[in-house]
Amino acid sequence: MKLQVKFSLYNAVTKVAIILVLGAIILFSLDRLAYNQLDNRLIKKKNKIIKHLNDNEIDSLLNKEQSFTDYNILKEEFIVLTVLPDNQKDSTAKVFTEKREIEGDIEVYRILNYKFSYHKNWYNLEIGETMTALQSIKNSIRFYMLIVLVAALLITLIADYTFSNFLLKPFYRIIDKKINLVDDPSHYNYQNIPTSTSDFKILDNSINSLMRKINTLFALEKQFIANVSHELLTPISILSTRFENMLNTPDIPVEHENKIYASLKTLNRLKLIINSLLLISKVENNQYLKTEEISLNQEIDDIHEDLEDRIADKNISYSARLSKDFHFTGNKALIHTLLINIINNAIKYNVDNGTITITDKTESDRYILTISDTGTGMSKELVENAFDRFKRGNSEENGFGLGLAIVQSIARFHKIDVDIKSEEQKGTNISLSFSI
Repeated sequence: MKLQVKFSLYNAVTKVAIILVLGAIILFSLDRLAYNQLDNRLIKKKNKIIKHLNDNEIDSLLNKEQSFTDYNILKEEFIVLTVLPDNQKDSTAKVFTEKREIEGDIEVYRILNYKFSYHKNWYNLEIGETMTALQSIKNSIRFYMLIVLVAALLITLIADYTFSNFLLKPFYRIIDKKINLVDDPSHYNYQNIPTSTSDFKILDNSINSLMRKINTLFALEKQFIANVSHELLTPISILSTRFENMLNTPDIPVEHENKIYASLKTLNRLKLIINSLLLISKVENNQYLKTEEISLNQEIDDIHEDLEDRIADKNISYSARLSKDFHFTGNKALIHTLLINIINNAIKYNVDNGTITITDKTESDRYILTISDTGTGMSKELVENAFDRFKRGNSEENGFGLGLAIVQSIARFHKIDVDIKSEEQKGTNISLSFSI
């Protein structure tokens, strides 16, 4: 998961949690706030009535001529004044909720009850407001509050994602330009990526420092390969020449001759190992050019001619059925080495009177060449380690375990995918997937 997505998810979770907590607090407090607001309004009306109270107002209220206010049609408010017996005690205003019947209709009201004395007479004042309006107001507040919270959440999430994308843009540019798009240390661009974030500057400089070290090591490795080519192969050639001259010595004992032959065989094996390792190193260090137009059909035909005698010795049935002549740009010598190693293994590990089949197919943007044999095959463990150096597909056969390692190096150099499917005593299928 990308860092940007993690940032966004973290911000989303924290904001959702905060909004849920705040929303719950507001929703639970809404009733209390609404009641407090309504109670304060009733108290203000009571104070206003008491302040402007006069004899005419008292008579009017007592005669119930104005039991309701200006909204008497909807019966949302009422004012009732009643006479109390004398000798009452002063008390504070009480507010409560109660059902009342006004002009035949029963409604739930929030009622303020207040006892007071006026001109030595005691009166009871009741001011009521219907709860229907209050409930409607609360529902509206809940609805709009929910819309505001959801809108705030969406806006903050979009803003956070946009900001994190802007903030992390230099990081992704560093990863792409300094790591993903670098296929050769010698082509590395040491120019810093513009950014105002100090952490990204440290990362950029650290990668530059690391690539300088890697570039130095690559240069030393190339120099080492050149030295090995001269320092190791030259003594081997000299030794081979001396052993061959010793074989020409007259009257050489048979046991000495056998030892000299064994030494020459060992030197030849050593020479093959060195040449194979040098080839892998040169390929992996991009010391070859990929500028030649290659025909797979032609290469396979040439290899068949080269290996025809070996195929005939084991009486193997060879078949190359290609539906198209696929062409691509690469290094012809390396592709020849790749194909001859695969086909040579198909012969080497095949059974007498076995078969080798070469087929092809096209899938979307890939051209797939498959080389199949009916040989001894490999176990699952050997298939997993097939491309490791010095691990042979069949330990009973002579070999150094470098054939498929060379195949893998050349395939990577040409951006060819290699896939091996094999079962013991059932044969092996090696597929080469080329980009079209």
